[in-house]
Amino acid sequence: MTENPYAAPRTHVEDQLSAVAGTFLRTARVVPASRGWGWISDGFSLFRRQPLTWILVTVVLIALMMVTGLVPFLGGLMAQLLAPVFTAGLMLGCRQLEQGDELSVGALFAGFSSRPARLIGLGALGLAATALIYVAVAVIFGLGPGVLLGAQPQTIGETEALTLILGTLVAVAAALPVYMAMWFAPALIVLNDLSVGEAIRSSFLACARNILPFLVYGIALLVLMIAAVIPLLLGLLVLVPVLFASVYTSYREIFYDR
Repeated sequence: MTENPYAAPRTHVEDQLSAVAGTFLRTARVVPASRGWGWISDGFSLFRRQPLTWILVTVVLIALMMVTGLVPFLGGLMAQLLAPVFTAGLMLGCRQLEQGDELSVGALFAGFSSRPARLIGLGALGLAATALIYVAVAVIFGLGPGVLLGAQPQTIGETEALTLILGTLVAVAAALPVYMAMWFAPALIVLNDLSVGEAIRSSFLACARNILPFLVYGIALLVLMIAAVIPLLLGLLVLVPVLFASVYTSYREIFYDR
């Protein structure tokens, strides 16, 4: 009988925790700069194991984000709140692939049954921190509190446009520590049972200790993103799952002594 691809993962989180190869490191490892590209390469290897399932997962995720985005104002907030839940589910899916099991579309929703309160709480903290930074920068630059958060500005002149660009760059730079704190946090919560505070701290320190490989990683992803959007955005059906898989492969390398 053909297995239902939408079925939830059969492996429980507790089994996942006990079956991890290697020793979990509370203090993140420092890896060479070249591993920034290696994470992407390893992520692509995970993608190649079940490419059609990965693409289906990506289509479902994009569809969910689009449907959620149709809700005025609250849609964007809901998407950010639930982002760690979906990410955690995909981390569980990557763990299944690593252990020789099959990935299912149901993995996308596994976070709703594995530490959902912590994951949603993580999303809420990330949303609040990012919103405070963007609103503060918008007010400082005289852009109005909603402009950098996605509100459509009225027709603006050249000076105002330059101010908007500068304000956006400053806001992104100021929010970088938030992104660092959130990067590995879903995986650490769902795969290592860390509290929200512990996961945020560990994620931030891991990123800070590996600035060089993350710089290589970011540049490589930027180049791949440009290439992915050229063929009518179809390249994103490969790049998005590779991105999620690379988060898992970098997590495994930085937080485990193998």
